[in-house]
Order: sequence, then C-alpha cells, then structure tokens
Amino acid sequence: MSVLVTGGAGYIGTHTIIELDKAGYEVVVVDNLSNSKLTGLRRVEKIIGKSIKFYEMDVCCEDSLRKVFAAEKINSVIHFAGLKAVGESVAIPLKYYENNIVSTISLVKVMKEFDCRNLVFSSSATVYGNPKSVPINESFPLSATNPYGKTKLFIEDILRDYYHANPELNIALLRYFNPIGAHKSGTIGEDPNGIPNNLMPYITQVAIGKLEQLSIYGSDYKTCDGTGVRDYIHVSDLANGHVLAIKKLETAPGIVTYNLGTGNGYSVIQMVKAFERACGKKINYRLAERRPGDIAECFADPILAKKELGFEAKFGLDEMCEDCWRWQSANPNGYES
Repeated sequence: MSVLVTGGAGYIGTHTIIELDKAGYEVVVVDNLSNSKLTGLRRVEKIIGKSIKFYEMDVCCEDSLRKVFAAEKINSVIHFAGLKAVGESVAIPLKYYENNIVSTISLVKVMKEFDCRNLVFSSSATVYGNPKSVPINESFPLSATNPYGKTKLFIEDILRDYYHANPELNIALLRYFNPIGAHKSGTIGEDPNGIPNNLMPYITQVAIGKLEQLSIYGSDYKTCDGTGVRDYIHVSDLANGHVLAIKKLETAPGIVTYNLGTGNGYSVIQMVKAFERACGKKINYRLAERRPGDIAECFADPILAKKELGFEAKFGLDEMCEDCWRWQSANPNGYES
C-alpha cells in the first residue's frame, strides 16, 4: 500500500517524502507544479536512492484523481496541495477559496469512491486567528484574520462534518506553525516563485544578494522588540510529524487535531540576528507598516502532539538557520541553479 502526497513536489512535501521513505512507506506524488519544481523531486530521488511515482495534475480535477487511485493502491493521503501566501490571499481571495476548498472536496470524494480512509490535512496555526494568549493549544477558539487562514478553517470544518457523516474515516488535522530550514544535504529547500512571501527565504535571498533588503512589517507590536513573534520549526521535524500522524491514523482514532511547533517564539529581529550568526553576513532591513492580516504573537503549545504522537522538535534555531544558509548558498537561484 502507498501514501499519496498531494503537492508533494513542494517545500514541505519533498522533505516529507524522505521521512516517509525512511519509515518504509511507498510514496505516490501528485502536483500541478504551479508553485513547485520537478527538480525538487528528482533531487529527492537521489537522496533516497529510488524513483518516485509522479503524476502532474491538479487535485481539483476529480477525473485525474480517479486515474491515480485506479492505478495505485493508495492506503493513506497527505494533503499539502494548496495556495499558502497570506498577503496574496488578501489581494486575490477568490483564487484561494476556489483552489484550496475545491481541491479538498474533490480529494475526499475520490477517496471515498476507492475506500481510502486515512487523510492527513495540512492545516495551519492561522486558524487560531489573533489569539488572546500564548502558547496556543488545540482547544483555543478558532477564527481567521485573512483569506488563507479562512480556507484552512473552512476545510477543517468541512472535514469535521464529513467525518461525522462517515465515522469509518480517520483524519488528522495538523496545525503547524512556521516551517524553515532545509535538508542536511543542502540539495532541497524552500524555492518560492518570485519575491518570497515568507520571512526566512526573504532573509536568505538578501544574504545571497538577490534582494537588496528585508522589509519588517510592524515594529510597534507588544512584543520584546516590537516585531512579530512566531514559532519556527525545522521542515524535517515537521515532515516527521506527518509520518507520526500516518502511524496514528493506522490505529483508527477517528478525527484528531495536533499543533506541530516547537513551543518557542522568536521575533523577526531575533530571526535576523540568528541568521546573521549562521551566514556571517549583515542582513540589511528596514522597518515598515504592519501588513493586513498579521498578528503580534503566535507560538504553539506542543504537549498534545508529544503525548499522543510522540512528536518533539529536535532542531534548534541556530541549526535551522544554518541549514537554510547551506541550501541557499549552494543554490543561489533555487532549483534553477
């Protein structure tokens, strides 16, 4: 039996394939390559020493999905496919609602047709909206401050409703925080299209000379230095969390929800300083106005995932930054290098 990874050519997907392979799972990937590169999968093949079954297709297309399920013996699905930039979602919300929600509905409909009962959904800490306190645990009230977060929240609601109508299913909703870092080999990492939307790839591109300076959005938050505080988790730790979630679903738990984070919050300025230590360079930055949809603080209470999944982040901040720099310095133009 195989694990289907939607969006498997992307940043988190490629790292998760490596962890799945280590755990003995066969992997099938579907991806439309709209925000990823086939080169990433080819490099994963070199890392794991085997070929990966890959289908270039859009998860929104049910007919294409049926062909994959008919050709492969899919036992579980990890659903990464989706648009993910907060700022972009504010600018073009309908594209986010259509792509993220329709793709999930198409996927679960086809899964039911082929009696595939295990689904890991890539959710986000954005479903907590602007939390009244930190750290955030899974029982916190849910809301969202931007269209991207709303799509994740809506999909969670859809999957909860779908589970109650189909209690034979097993669904893991993984609310993860801010993935950074790269594989230790330095051959795969985060390679966004155009100007990065996330903090760390922006910092690395300033360090490598592709971008002139970092804009820090918001310097008047009620935090240690006025800049936003987030929970940054190494992408390989996050990937391992998905493998543990698959193993959990194999015990038929029904529907479960977990935060995947470190439990530590770092400000944007602290991240800049940590990366300067890793790369040995000064990062130019300017302070700018807050962005719509951003919040002051967001970091996890990871206790439930540790208790029920055995999940615990292993990488510290300096190591995360070192791995980011190893990837970016070896691949200054990303996979186009």
